Amino acid sequence: MTKPAFSLCVYCGSREGNSPAYAAVAREVGTWIGGHNGQLVYGGGRNGLMGILADATLAAGGRVVGVIPTALVEKEWAHTGCTELHVVATMHDRKRLMAEHADAFLALPGGIGTLEEFFEVWTWRQLGYHDKPVGLLNSTGYYDSLLKFLGDSVSAGFMNPWLMDLVTAGSDTVPLLESLVQAAGISHLKSRLDQI
Repeated sequence: MTKPAFSLCVYCGSREGNSPAYAAVAREVGTWIGGHNGQLVYGGGRNGLMGILADATLAAGGRVVGVIPTALVEKEWAHTGCTELHVVATMHDRKRLMAEHADAFLALPGGIGTLEEFFEVWTWRQLGYHDKPVGLLNSTGYYDSLLKFLGDSVSAGFMNPWLMDLVTAGSDTVPLLESLVQAAGISHLKSRLDQI
């Protein structure tokens, strides 16, 4: 198999949510990753947006690296169709391995797990533990309230304005994905879609 052009770690819900728009976004992201010879790194589940994202990436010809703790294998029904599936001991091991495999990070709609992972890699970047791009896809308006709250945190003096510059938030899927990959220093995107 050809070496992936890039490796994108995506955080998203293990549920589909109440709107079909969330599933559509996950499918669009997976299709883009696979269609551009990319590798998806994610939490290894087959349920919800996680499964939709992984299936779309695989269907478009991309590699999928899933990382899931032993305790969650049954709970999230580990995706056995992943190109690589790593079963690890703890959540800390999971997040560390996902980060190590990634060139950039992206959060899609999700719950507390998605938010925790997103805030952690953002914090790690602020502390200088990595310098990989961090993105927030808000195409459905799902994160409107969160982005307003973060702006309020800056106004209240609990965050420096430059912290917001460490996250790329966008409502248009393809431009945001392209921005993250380019910011990761990967200038040669090889698209399978362009070869059809």
